[in-house]
Amino acid sequence: MRWTADDGWATFLDIMTAEALPGVQLVAVGSTNPVKIGAARAVVGRVTSTARVEGIGVSSTVREQPWGDEETIRGARSRAVAARESLGAELGIGLEGGVVEEEDGLRTCAWAVVVDARHREGRGGSLAMPLPPVVAELVRGGLELGHAMDRVAGTHNVKQAEGAVGLLTLGLIDRQRAYEALITYALAPFLVPEYWTVKGPSGSSGSSGSSGSSGSNP
Repeated sequence: MRWTADDGWATFLDIMTAEALPGVQLVAVGSTNPVKIGAARAVVGRVTSTARVEGIGVSSTVREQPWGDEETIRGARSRAVAARESLGAELGIGLEGGVVEEEDGLRTCAWAVVVDARHREGRGGSLAMPLPPVVAELVRGGLELGHAMDRVAGTHNVKQAEGAVGLLTLGLIDRQRAYEALITYALAPFLVPEYWTVKGPSGSSGSSGSSGSSGSNP
């Protein structure tokens, strides 16, 4: 059952709080970071009341500080696949934060990847936010972004708390809420799979192994 413009707001809420991920009993998050696990639990809890969300430490297979969207997506995908396989879950979620060098300086990026046992994949990003020059120089010098922020702000392990985004926006948005949006984008092919198989004007349709991706600035 899907909401249409002919339905009322109450019907919309009923539909959105129904079981949107049928058959999903376990969702594995490729991290033990409480911020990442908390973001996954917040999102999954909105669309199913039966699935458990568990985190597990896995390798991202990329550098501690990924550079560029491509490497960051690879890291998120590796985490999602490894977590799902390790825990035997129906869905795996990987989250990875990176940095991107642009003409006017360094900015952040972040990506979420969701995978299932049928090799379907959804992606969502990208938390694009400029970094202060003093932080950018530390990152260019080899520090991971969280450690650079700790050094500049005098914090401890900020990446497992409000994150760089929380510090730099005075808490208007923190790392968990930013990650919740990315996970939501990445879940789209699993929440409304019919849109990924509908035939277009040319008669072609998406396959069950196709992926969807979304990008958004904070």
